[in-house]
Parts: sequence; structure tokens; C-alpha cells
Amino acid sequence: MKSKIKKQTKYIFVTGGVVSGLGKGITAASLGKILSARGFLVNMQKCDPYLNTDAGTLNPAEHGEVFVTRDGAETDLDLGHYERFINRELERSSSVISGQIFSQVIANERKGVYLGKSVQIIPHVTAEIQRRIIEAGKNSDIHIVEIGGTVGDYEAMAFIEAIRQMKRKVGEENVLYAHLVFLPYLATSKEVKTKPAQNSVRDLREAGIQPDVLFVRTDHPITAEALEKLSLYCDVDKDAIVGLPTAKTVYEVPLRMEESGIAHYITQKLGLSKKTANLDQWSSLVDRIVNSKNEVTIGVIAKYMSHEDTYMSVFEALRAAGWHHNTKVNIVWVNAENEDFIESELKKVDGIVVPGGFGSRGVEGKIIAAKYARENNVPYLGLCLGMQVAVIEFARHILKSKDVDTAEINPSAKHSVIHIMPSQVGVQLGGSMRLGDYTCKLDKNSRAYLAYGTPTIVERHRHRYEFNNEYRDILTKNGLVLSGLSPDKQLVEIVELHDHPFYVASQFHPEFKSRPDTPHPLFKDFIGASLRQTTAKQTSLEANKTHTV
Repeated sequence: MKSKIKKQTKYIFVTGGVVSGLGKGITAASLGKILSARGFLVNMQKCDPYLNTDAGTLNPAEHGEVFVTRDGAETDLDLGHYERFINRELERSSSVISGQIFSQVIANERKGVYLGKSVQIIPHVTAEIQRRIIEAGKNSDIHIVEIGGTVGDYEAMAFIEAIRQMKRKVGEENVLYAHLVFLPYLATSKEVKTKPAQNSVRDLREAGIQPDVLFVRTDHPITAEALEKLSLYCDVDKDAIVGLPTAKTVYEVPLRMEESGIAHYITQKLGLSKKTANLDQWSSLVDRIVNSKNEVTIGVIAKYMSHEDTYMSVFEALRAAGWHHNTKVNIVWVNAENEDFIESELKKVDGIVVPGGFGSRGVEGKIIAAKYARENNVPYLGLCLGMQVAVIEFARHILKSKDVDTAEINPSAKHSVIHIMPSQVGVQLGGSMRLGDYTCKLDKNSRAYLAYGTPTIVERHRHRYEFNNEYRDILTKNGLVLSGLSPDKQLVEIVELHDHPFYVASQFHPEFKSRPDTPHPLFKDFIGASLRQTTAKQTSLEANKTHTV
């Protein structure tokens, strides 16, 4: 009997330098795309240097959205990029953060795992990092690992050292290092400068890593002279230097990367078979993005207004749904805290989205938005907290009382239509919510069923509070449709209103399962309804003009 030959995973480590926010996640995801398009089984992983245990307690306004995997891990938003680009559902093992590493090392020390040795960064911390990388990459042809932060950050040093040692651990022929740098432009001399990139590579080399591939971000064209300099001073083959000028859309990056020939260079370097990429569908997607013929305006009722990363998956899901309809989605931020101005802002939009969130700030503004959508027949899509505020607003309307609220914000409210699950009472905050995939059964007479086309769905959750079942009867008798329930019918997953162009709100986060070329059904139907709304507006305006003339 022949013994099975164990598959040797190839590892690609992506680091960054010069400045933060260059787009390492998009670069790593794009590399994953062009390699998976060749038929290789690609897995991806993010190593974050923060001392947190997971991303769940990080402030979205500072760190961006918390992305949730199907098995309930609260992770960095880059995992969302990975899933959207390689179209693969990742798991907890794809997210590593320093707090996890140090907690495990200390736990091992307490158990006597290290046999009384002095516990050190090398070898104990680095070994734990390597163990998690190798475990996550098992059974994959290629495992791409992004190291968070920039080279030179104190907190990232253990990760840099750990990936340096990987060549010795798994074999030099199985490891490739890719480094992302930035070329600033000096307007006075009208030239792109390579010195910061050179210095970043020098810092990486001082840490013991010679990059095999250089990805070069810039807002301006890169000259042949600049490429020559980078090749000479960074000791990287010219064929392995990839210019990544700012693109019209991030989904164009894999196509530009493919054109550079870097995939052939990498597969040859790693001893992988030469394969042709199939990027036809992706190319068609980019063509639709760039040449969308219609436009629709969507108001997102937000309380984190500092940067787009806060609602990354929501925005990408909206855009993807627009591309399905050959439509550009114009997103308007509506500040949930400016209660006096919300209605005037909503008069300018064709659809309203209320995304998730925690805490009391901005909730009343979101309730105002839900009411406006209900009363004015504006398409409404509620996500997590967006479902809860829709229920609160509807209950206030039916019960003729303002003392209707969520127990999260007002525990003493007369009518707590949203309350905490009994199993959640008294638990610590971090990592203790209903997280990850849960099954939902749909009412076959609902708009949700019409969107999904199937009676059973699985969606990702991130919340602690639930619809209070004591109010089911009175609310449903007065028009609220509970169109999605847990299999045991105890938890309300989707609510909607009939006799409305589109009013659907989910307790789960559908944005996490949307893909650029296969938009989520709820987002797709929401944008379709919003598009009909803008068409109706235009028809009405034209009719008024004709009547006036």
C-alpha cells in the first residue's frame, strides 16, 4: 500500500514599510486572488501586533470595522478583504493577535510545558507564532500571511523574527517574502523619491529578512530609473518589483498585478507548477464597476464618522449590489447624532441603511431614520442594531408610547422590546456575544424568502440583545412581519413590513457574506428597490416640468 505524501504548504509573508495605511490587506488579497485564479488552494492569515486578545473591543472609529468569521472570531477588517477577493470563508485560525500569543505562552509556562526554562521572546513567543501560522496553513497549497503594522514597530518585532526563522523551519524553497513600500512625490522637484523605500528594505534586512518581491505603491507613474534604483539598492530582481499606482477601484489591483507577471515569478521561485489564471469573471466585474450606467444615492445613518473603514463591509456590500444592477452607489453619510437635521438629509436619498453599533450614542437618530423610511416609503435595510431600532420605532408607533426602548440603553423602560438574552446576564463583555454562523428559517410568504430563494439560510451574528418575545403578538397583529426565525422559533432574525417598497431588517450581519461579483441577496434587492425609487423620482420631476410648461 502506497503511503500518502504530505502536501508541503508554501508560505508567502507580506510586510509593509514607510507609512501605515498603504493597503497591505488589499495587496495580500490581490496576490491571493491571482494565485487562487490559477487553481491553487490559497489560505490567508493576518498577524496583528496589538496586545488585545481579539479585535472585538477595539474602537471602530480608530481601528475600523470588526469583521466576524463564520466560527465567531472577531477580527481585523483585512479578513473581509481576504474573503471578498479569494471568495473563501476563513476561520478563527486566520486571525492572530499578540494578546493570544502571550496568553498562550504564559498559560504554557504555568502548566510546566517549558520544563522550568526561562520563558523568552525567542524561542517561546516566536515558536507559538510559527505554530499558529503552520496550523492555519495546513492542507493549503499556498498560505499568505500579512504582518500588521510597519517594519520597525516595536510591538511587531516578535512576528518579524518568527517569519525570519520560518526559512529554517520549513525549508528555504517553501518561503517567500513580499514587502510593500511607498514612493512619495515631491512637487517642487516633480519626482518620485525612492529613498524611504530603500530605508524600509534596509530595516527589514537588518531584521534578517531579504525581500524576494517588492510591491511599490505610488500616486504617480514610476519611471524606469526609479525601478533601477530600487532593484540595485534593495537587491531585488527587476522582474520582482511590481508598481501599484493608485487604481480607480481596489478590485482592479489583481488585474494590474497579473499584468506584471509577478505570479509566474512567485510560482517559479516556490517550485509550483506553471498555470494560467482565469480572471475573466473578475475582469468583467471591474468593467462593470468602471462603466456603471445608473446611479443611486444611499444614506447610511452612522455614528462613527471619522473614516470609511468603520463600515467597510457594509459599503462594499452596497457597491457590489449596485454593480449587479449596473449602478454606481453614491453613499451619503448621515450623522445619527444630528437629530434635528436627519430628516432633511434623508430627503436627498433613494434608500436608507442603518448599520450595527453599540452604546446609546446616535440611537435616537437611527430611530428617526427608521420612522422616516416607514412613513415615506423609502427603502430601508437594517443591520443588527438597524433591526432593533426598527422594532423600537414600530413599537412606539403601535403602543402609542415613547417609553419603548432597548434594555441595552434604558433598562428601566416600560416596554423593553429589545432585551438581553438570559444566557448573557452577568457575563464579561469581550468575546461573549452571539457570534458567527447561525441558521435561520424563512417565512415563504416574505420578501426575505423572495430575496434568498430558499427556506433555510446561514448568516453571521455579532450581538448580545434580542427581540423580546413578549411583544410578538401585539406587533405582528399590527403589521410587523417576523420573516426569519431561529430553527426553534425562539429568536427573531428578520423583521419586515409588507405594503412597503422595501423594509427589511436583520439581526445578523449580511454584509460579511457579500462578495464583489456575487452580492448578498438582501443588499441586491435593497439596491433594486432604491433604484426604482430614484427612477420614480425622476419620472415625477419630468412630469412636473411638463405640467409647468
